[in-house]
Amino acid sequence: MSERTYRVIVRGVFAGLDDSRRAELLAAADEHDILKAAFTDDGTLIYDRELRTFSFRCVVRQAADHEDEAAAGAACDRAAAALAARGIGHGALRTQVTSMDDMKIRRPRRG
Repeated sequence: MSERTYRVIVRGVFAGLDDSRRAELLAAADEHDILKAAFTDDGTLIYDRELRTFSFRCVVRQAADHEDEAAAGAACDRAAAALAARGIGHGALRTQVTSMDDMKIRRPRRG
C-alpha cells in the first residue's frame, strides 16, 4: 500500500495560562520563533511573546487511501498532546494541510 506525506500547520489560541506557565513560555520564546520553524514528525511549536496565538507544524504520513481530513485530525491530535504534555491549554484548532505528493516542483529554465 502506498503512503502519502502531508505538511500540516495547526493554529490555535492559548487558553488558561497561569503566571508560572506564561513565565515558562516567555523564557523559551526564542526557541519557538517563526524563524526556527520546521516541519517534523514530532511537530514544532511556534509562538511569539504576546502568548495569544500559536502554530504547530508537523509531518503526517498515512496510507494513500485516507482523506486529507484524516491528516488534519492526526495533526490536531499531535498538537493537543504536545500542548497537554507541557500543561498548556488551548482553544479551537484550525488546520492547513498540504500534500507533498501533489506539489509541483518548478525547475529553473535554462537559457
